Amino acid sequence: MLTVENLVFEYPGVRALNNISFTIPVGSITALVGPNGAGKTTLLRCLAALDEPVSGTIRLDNVDVQENPRRCHQEIGYLSDFFGLYDELTVEQCLHYMAMAHGISSDCCKEAGLVAAGRVGIADRLLHKASSLSRGLRQRLAIAQAIIHEPRMLLLDEPASGLDPEARSSLAGLFLGLRDQGMTLLVSSHILTELEEYSTDMLILQAGEIAGQRKIMSHGPASALMQISLAMPADGLTTALAKFPEVSDIHLDGLNGQFRFAGDAEARSRLLSHLIAYNIPLCAFFETKADMHHEYLSVMKQGRYQGEVRQ
Repeated sequence: MLTVENLVFEYPGVRALNNISFTIPVGSITALVGPNGAGKTTLLRCLAALDEPVSGTIRLDNVDVQENPRRCHQEIGYLSDFFGLYDELTVEQCLHYMAMAHGISSDCCKEAGLVAAGRVGIADRLLHKASSLSRGLRQRLAIAQAIIHEPRMLLLDEPASGLDPEARSSLAGLFLGLRDQGMTLLVSSHILTELEEYSTDMLILQAGEIAGQRKIMSHGPASALMQISLAMPADGLTTALAKFPEVSDIHLDGLNGQFRFAGDAEARSRLLSHLIAYNIPLCAFFETKADMHHEYLSVMKQGRYQGEVRQ
C-alpha cells in the first residue's frame, strides 16, 4: 500500500501541494484527476522519488520513499506525460538499455525485455526501430520500459494524451491486464469517460489539496453498483439491506440510494423479494454504472472553483 501523510511541496513563491494525505490500496487502479495546475504531475514526481517535498512522508508499504529513493525506484515504475524514446534503437534495444539502467544483470536483460514486450503486446515489434512505431505503439513501448523491472506500482501521467479512440480503448485493456498481473496503478488524466473504463478509485486534487477520494468499482471480488429509489421514506431500508452479506458500501440520500452487491442474479432476486417483504416502498431497483464525471463535478462544486473536464 502507498501511504502519503502531510505532504508539502513548494516552487519559489508557490505551494503546489498543501499538506495532503491519502492511501492507494494494493491492487487498485486509481484515477488522479483535477484541473490544470492542481498539482497532479508534481505529486506523481514526488511519489516516484524524482522531486523532494518540503515536508511529509511517502511510504510504499514500510519503505520511506524519500529516505530510500533508489530502493523505491526498483518498486515503482513511472511514465511522464512527455516521454522520450531513442528513435534509432530497435524496440529490443530500447528495452535492453532500460533493463541495464535498472540494474538488471546483462544475461537477464533479453528475457526481461521479452517479458515486458509481451505484457504490453509489442512482442512482434522487437526488431522495429522506435521511430517506425505509431503513436499508440510508442506509448506501449514507453510503458514496457517503465515496467521492465517488474515494479509493484506504476505511475502514469496522461498516458492517453494524443492517442486516437481505438488506441485509448486498447490502453484501457492493457491497464486492466497489468492490474490482474499484480500491479497497483495511479493514472493521471483529464478524460473522465476514458478513466471509467478501468479505474477502481478516484483521487481528486484541487489547488494542491485533496478535494475528495471515491471508490468507483470493486478491486476485490466482482460486484455490481445497484441503484434504488423509494416512493416514500423508509427508516428500515439500511437494516433490510444489511441482512445480506453480499451488500456493502450503502449510501442513502433521501428517496434514492446506492450500494454494492456481490451476488449473482439469483441472489439479487432474493434481495429484491426480501426488500418487498420488508415493506420497503421500492419504485426502482436496477444496476447502474459509477459516473466519474458526476462525482468529480459534485466534489468540485463544493470547493472554491470548478475545474474544466473534457468529455
